[in-house]
Amino acid sequence: MKSYLLVMGLAASTALTSTAVSAETLRLLTWGSYAPEALVDKFEAQYPDITVEVTFSNNEEMIAKLRATGGAGFDLAQPSHDRIYAAQLEYEIYKPLDLSKIDTSVMSSVHLDAVKGNTTIDGEVYAVPHQWGTSGLMADMSVAPDVSGWDDLCNPAYAGKTSMRLRRTILLGTAFAMGEDPFAMYSDLDAYQDLLDRVADKLIECKANIKAYWQGGDDLSAMMLSGEIVASETWDSTAYKLFNQNENIVFIPPETGALTWIDTFVIPAKGKADDAAYKWINFVMQPENISIMSGSTGAIAAVPGGADLLPEDKKKAVNAAFTEEDIANLKFFANIPPGVEDMEGKALEKIKAATGG
Repeated sequence: MKSYLLVMGLAASTALTSTAVSAETLRLLTWGSYAPEALVDKFEAQYPDITVEVTFSNNEEMIAKLRATGGAGFDLAQPSHDRIYAAQLEYEIYKPLDLSKIDTSVMSSVHLDAVKGNTTIDGEVYAVPHQWGTSGLMADMSVAPDVSGWDDLCNPAYAGKTSMRLRRTILLGTAFAMGEDPFAMYSDLDAYQDLLDRVADKLIECKANIKAYWQGGDDLSAMMLSGEIVASETWDSTAYKLFNQNENIVFIPPETGALTWIDTFVIPAKGKADDAAYKWINFVMQPENISIMSGSTGAIAAVPGGADLLPEDKKKAVNAAFTEEDIANLKFFANIPPGVEDMEGKALEKIKAATGG
């Protein structure tokens, strides 16, 4: 009897040890709201051998963390599609994806092709799309019905009633409004510097039109709802929220095309849970899980009909903003070559010094 109990005890111990060994942790490096608790709980219920450990971050921090460790410490990360190519060439912090393990058939071809185009190196694809959003304009159509382009923020008709944020987005948008393609100039940094100088001069001249330069979504929202401003540069998600409070306030894709980011999935070079990472990618791209994710992020999933999977309030705001023509006219952020962010930073400092922004 003692021998039987000993054998059973050893068997139980072995089973526990085997379970412990087979269990794994998926260390996810992502944006705030991109791993809502309800979705993590649902994933862990479906895959009880996987525990999800979430670290919230942003583009700059993601690259810095992975650069510091040579791509170790995390198993799945979500940088934007324009922040992958240069970082991989310089720091080798990601590993190529095994696309046979990802159901890319559910993904929007326009977003999948854009991400592949930005993140293919030596024939290997390093990222696939997850969610996307845009930067553009918003206006109170009851008092500013003619706003349609970036340069309308400087229209004397709205003097003292517009706003913008002094970050690279307004540089790019203004360049497009001037008839230039800033992304095409990334290959000629001397030409790009000349363009930045002209853009900076244009935005300095625009100072008299600006009520205030917004810093975050809260102060922008307060100015729009109070009527202090009638138009502004904005993230689309901020405009969608305000639409739900005042349907006169709508997001406007600029006539030159809304500037578009795509947050992606990449696998760090020294990730230890690739299979779990692929399971998470496929899991969150399922329609019933997209609705949970988009309800948390406010962004649109990179799947056909992604806007229809948004919560009802956000869906109405998106449909009020975008036509199919606007979607076809999206301007995807291009890969940022080394040195460009420093150039843009200096242009912004010049504008701030001249405008008090």
